[in-house]
Amino acid sequence: MTLVAEDQGMESFEGRTAVITGGASGIGLALAERFAAERMNIVLGDIQEDALEAAVRQLESRQANVLGVLTNTMLRDSVNALRDEAIERFGNVHVVCNNAGVFGTRHVMQPVWEVPEEDWDWVMGVNFDGVLYGVQAFVPHMLGHGEGGHIVNTASVAGITAGGGNYGVSKHAVLALTESLERDLVAAGGEVRASVLCPGFVDTKIFEAERNRPDVLRVGENQEGGEFGRAMTAVGKAPAEVAEAVFDGVRSQTFYILPHPSWDEIVRERTEQILARGDVATFDMERLRRKQADGEQI
Repeated sequence: MTLVAEDQGMESFEGRTAVITGGASGIGLALAERFAAERMNIVLGDIQEDALEAAVRQLESRQANVLGVLTNTMLRDSVNALRDEAIERFGNVHVVCNNAGVFGTRHVMQPVWEVPEEDWDWVMGVNFDGVLYGVQAFVPHMLGHGEGGHIVNTASVAGITAGGGNYGVSKHAVLALTESLERDLVAAGGEVRASVLCPGFVDTKIFEAERNRPDVLRVGENQEGGEFGRAMTAVGKAPAEVAEAVFDGVRSQTFYILPHPSWDEIVRERTEQILARGDVATFDMERLRRKQADGEQI
C-alpha cells in the first residue's frame, strides 16, 4: 500500500495504524471509530483507565484491531511510551491525532491575572505540552519509515478568536505549533503532512476532565464555569460529525479543519480588526446564542 502524490493526500487507510490521545471518549473515540471503519489499526492513549478499557472493548466488538495504552500526555516519557507500544504492536504509525484536552473550568470566568499557577500548568500541560510531546515523539518515526502519514492536532475556535482565558492561550499555541509543523514538514520533503482541528462546541465530557487533574494542581471550585461549559457542550455538534470532518481533512490534506461554519464570520471579523490595526475583537456570547436559536451549531 502506498500514499498517492503528496498534494492529493492519503488514499489508502486499510492496514495502517492510527494513534489517538484522549481516545477513550468524545472526539477521540469518534476518531477511533471512523478510522476503524477504514480497517485501520487503532491505538488509544488516555489517562482514564476505566474509560480506556471500555473504549477498547467497544472497538473490539466491532472487530477492530485496537490497543489501549494508559497515557498522561503531560509527561514526555508517557507519550514516548505510547509511541513505543504502538510500534511494538502494529509496526509503523501513519496517523497521529494529538487530541487530549482539558478546559480548566475552575477559573474559566476569571481574568487571566487571577488564574492561579496550578490552572495554567494543568491547561497548558495537557493542551499544549501534550501536543508538542506527540509531535516530537512521532514525527521523526513517521518521516523515517517513509510510508507517509498525517498529524492532526486538536486546537479549537478559541485558538482563532480573541479571549478564552488560559484555554484560549493554550489553543492559540497549538495553532501556532501546527502551522510551524506544517511548514517544517513541507521543507523536509516526504509525505507526512499536518492539520489543525478547530471545532466549536462539541457534545463531549471535556468539562468533566477535572476528575483527572493531578492532586498537586488542584485548586478551588468554580461552579459557574463548569455549568456554563456543560450547558454549551450538551447542545454541541456530535463527535462523529467532527470525526468525519477530520477524516476528510486527512484524506484531502486540508490544513485548517473547521467543522463549525457558524464561527466563520467571527474569525473573519477578528482578522479584519488585526489588519485594520484596530481594537481587540470582543466575544459576543449573545450573538452565538442567537445563531443557536436559529438552528446553527456553534
